[in-house]
Amino acid sequence: MGLFAGTPFDRPLRCEVCEELEEDCTCPPPAAEVIPPEKQQLRVAVEKRKKGKTVTVVRDLADQPEIVAELLTTLKTACGAGGTIKEGVVEIQGDHLSRVQDKLKSLGYRLRK
Repeated sequence: MGLFAGTPFDRPLRCEVCEELEEDCTCPPPAAEVIPPEKQQLRVAVEKRKKGKTVTVVRDLADQPEIVAELLTTLKTACGAGGTIKEGVVEIQGDHLSRVQDKLKSLGYRLRK
């Protein structure tokens, strides 16, 4: 007899929708909830990095990888600069604070001071 015999931990997991075993369930995964830009407040700042390099940083984005990647592409095109996503933070190479703020406002995002 096991430690968890007869408890809910001993029973196999079942799907909440169709009540099938999780291995046999054919239900589609739940749709990810998309947070619209109007409900997000972003912080935009310019940071100095090693060797005097400046980077424009956009923080507090919702955890939506596809939308963040699309936003990065849009900002890179608007600024004419390179950029990356590190730990959910969008980084644009160079001091492009005003351009990034203008583009984010035109896309409907709210900015914090």
